[in-house]
Amino acid sequence: MSLFTYKQRNNITLLIIIILGCLIAYSLQGIFSSILGTLVLYTILRPAFLYLAEEQKWNKRLAALLLLFVSVLVIILPFYALSSMVIEKIAELQSDHIYFKNLIFKVKHLVPVGSDFQNLVEDGLKKAGTWATELFPSLISGAFNIVLGLLIMYFLLYFMLVEREKFERSLLKYAPFREQNAYRFAEEMRNTTYANVLGQGLISVVQGGLVSLSFYVLGYSDPLFWGVMTTFISFVPVLGPPVIFVPAALLQMANGNNFAAWAMLIFGFVVIINIDNVLRFMIAKKVGNIHPIITVIGVVIGIPLFGILGLVFGPLLLSYFILLIKIYETSAMASERLERIKTISEQE
Repeated sequence: MSLFTYKQRNNITLLIIIILGCLIAYSLQGIFSSILGTLVLYTILRPAFLYLAEEQKWNKRLAALLLLFVSVLVIILPFYALSSMVIEKIAELQSDHIYFKNLIFKVKHLVPVGSDFQNLVEDGLKKAGTWATELFPSLISGAFNIVLGLLIMYFLLYFMLVEREKFERSLLKYAPFREQNAYRFAEEMRNTTYANVLGQGLISVVQGGLVSLSFYVLGYSDPLFWGVMTTFISFVPVLGPPVIFVPAALLQMANGNNFAAWAMLIFGFVVIINIDNVLRFMIAKKVGNIHPIITVIGVVIGIPLFGILGLVFGPLLLSYFILLIKIYETSAMASERLERIKTISEQE
């Protein structure tokens, strides 16, 4: 005969589950970005998979493999290629001491500064270069971790797509919400993912392309590199592009190229900045909008955790957190109303 009652056995079992769950979560912290990336890609690829597998009657495994292959070509390879280009360029600038001396010399002529400030700026530029190099994933130095993370992500994604019905039924069964709130959470999660990844990604690519084009037309050096940098930085709304084109314009002004400097500043603040608002309004009408404050705070949270991927994953995590709070508030209010109705009925 057991020493514990039925309720005590259940409580002990629940405690063991929680302890083991925390241990498993702690063990998986190294691949957390892969798991989050799997959920993001599943949300993005799900409509295409439904179209191929259910409307066009493709074999599920074939449809899943095709979508995985396309995602590698369209998302993964370009991202790491651009990252490698940025790392190489930053390393080249860091090793070029004459470049920094010329840069400080031009700044001194544009804005008179003392020797202490000059040393501070030079040290800050070198540290910024080191930080930026560590931020981007290197295909050379971190090849094993990158390949392992991608293998795990695509392994999970393949089975999530092929066994979609079973996966989604399990989510619905074990979700700590009522069924209607679970469907609401899934829909809001989809819209949030689209707005953060596809929406902000489109805005960043357009702004990076405009910076690259304007640099090329106005005769600035390395237009492709600075366009790529702008694309990454533009995930921080409003604040991103000026970080690139304002210093570049000031340096042109220090070189005496006043036309190129003022043209860049005017084009940047009139067109590049405002294209963000135009595209964001169009995206908001389709899939919803993410407030810029959430994006900025999410980036601050995400970069220390995920590196450059934190530009995407940070705002997503914060958005999911806020969404869960809204769902909890709705459930709590519903429970309170039911309790009030029950109390009134008992009194009557």
